Amino acid sequence: MKMKQMLRMTMFAAGMALAGAWGVVHAQEVPMVTGEHWTTSSEAAKKAYLVGLANLAQVETAYYAANPPSDAQNFVPRLVRGLKGHTLDSVRQGLDSWYAANPGRLQRPVLETIWFEMAVPGLKK
Repeated sequence: MKMKQMLRMTMFAAGMALAGAWGVVHAQEVPMVTGEHWTTSSEAAKKAYLVGLANLAQVETAYYAANPPSDAQNFVPRLVRGLKGHTLDSVRQGLDSWYAANPGRLQRPVLETIWFEMAVPGLKK
């Protein structure tokens, strides 16, 4: 119970910080990370992006542990299942390989590439 309360308080604080920052930037749109960003980023930046996605999935999974949403309500449980067996490095290498093999598709968002090229095939296993 204490863990869930602490998680809620942390998420609330993070949300308030984000709301404050959002107000400062006057609700500018957060840029979608695409293959153009990916292919010009350092290895450290790529890993930071993937760590952020992994942390988001872990926080959401922990938050809904007692009452997880259905697959129709949330894609995170499917994303986690589809990426089972992958590591940060294997996802990074997979993205590097996919964008190298598809240089004409650098406008494709990285999250879309992770979903359709790694998670969806992983769900079929």
